[in-house]
Amino acid sequence: AEAVDPDGWFHTGDVGEVDDEGFVRITGRKKEILVTAGGKNVAPAVLEDRLRAHALVDQCLVVGDGQPFIGALVTIDRETFPAWADQHGKSTDLAAVVDDPDLVAAIQDAVDEANKAVSKAESIRKFTVLPGDFTEANGYLTPSLKLKRNVVMKDFADDVDALYA
Repeated sequence: AEAVDPDGWFHTGDVGEVDDEGFVRITGRKKEILVTAGGKNVAPAVLEDRLRAHALVDQCLVVGDGQPFIGALVTIDRETFPAWADQHGKSTDLAAVVDDPDLVAAIQDAVDEANKAVSKAESIRKFTVLPGDFTEANGYLTPSLKLKRNVVMKDFADDVDALYA
């Protein structure tokens, strides 16, 4: 009963937009909306989906609730990374190269591509490459492989704080 208002609208918790042709597109979940310090509402799903489309990116978490800009935590795809490392003459030990300028530049290219889908105020300005993975086994993903935002935010609070330091 709470989900249906008197006018008949069914409130699903989804956020969307109506395009010029009248089609509705779901852009995120209301409970996942980030509100920057400047008051800009940002649906992280758009950026996260586009970032994950890059071959080197496994998972990412867009952050910035109450912050001056949008940032991201990025994990590297363990299957494609060794080939990239060999191609660029880098160590295949990911922990040793998370701050490598070539890896950071490759992820920056992915971020730049993802940012094309959003306005400047919604774009990712800074990111951190993490040496580990977000997996179901370590508690960061649900069985349906959705990111557990609250768990990641709690465990990686220092990394998030470093983005805004």
